[in-house]
Parts: sequence; C-alpha cells; structure tokens
Amino acid sequence: MRAVVQRVTSASVTVEGEVVSAIGPGLLCLIGLRETDTQKDLDFICKKILTLRAWPHPDNGKPWDLSVTAAGYEVLMVSQFTLYARFKKPKPDFSKAMGPQTAKDMYGQLVEAVRQQYEADRVKDGVFGAKMDVQLVNDGPVTYILDSTDPDG
Repeated sequence: MRAVVQRVTSASVTVEGEVVSAIGPGLLCLIGLRETDTQKDLDFICKKILTLRAWPHPDNGKPWDLSVTAAGYEVLMVSQFTLYARFKKPKPDFSKAMGPQTAKDMYGQLVEAVRQQYEADRVKDGVFGAKMDVQLVNDGPVTYILDSTDPDG
C-alpha cells in the first residue's frame, strides 16, 4: 500500500461540480492499493498517517514535533490507483494495482480504521472510483511518500 501524504492548510474533493469533502489544516492522503496488500499493510499505513510528525510545536517551536492527532487537525483520504502505475511503454500499466471491488473494500476498511483510531468526524474521504477534482494548499510544502513494503521509507 502506498500513501502520498501532504500537509495542507486546506483541501477538498469535488465530484461532478459538488464538493463532497473538505478539510482545514491537516493531511491530504492519496491512497494506492497493490494487488497483494493485506491487513498488515493497512495497519502500517493507518498507523503512519496518524503518528507521523509534520508540525512544529506551538509553544516551544520545536520542528516536526506534532502529529495530525496531537495537533487536532483533519485528515482527507482519497483513493488513487494510479500510485501503482508502471511505465514499460509510454502508456501506464496498472497491473500491480488491486482490482476495483477488492480495492474498494480495503480502502473502505482503511478509512474506517483511521476514523476509529482518531476522531471519526475529523476524517473525510472522496468517492471511490469517481472522477474527482482534488484541490489543496500544500503547507510548507511538506509531502511524504509512505510504502508498506518499505517501512523505513
């Protein structure tokens, strides 16, 4: 499982002209599922999203001190199968990506795990399988790439 995690001051997802999710300060998490992902991969990515330190401490200014949960910020999760694209030719090959129905189920489990381990009302998501317009204001910019096959990333 892969996640591109961006620290944002705001982010939103629009589907067919309607904003379906929006957050203020927090993390925008683009999630890609690999055909061989298991519960172990899901648990790894969930834990990393909720514990990675991305913000300075407001009292002492110590950089990289607070996680999204410690800061009380929000999380916006967006499914993105293209994170497993390969380019043998100019046309992308998505054969390493998990199939749509299995991916929908596992992505839903990941969103639910993040909600259960944080605060459900602070975790939003897009619409699985929809064409989404994602808008964000990257704060920093700060962007992390997480991969459950490379835990030390």
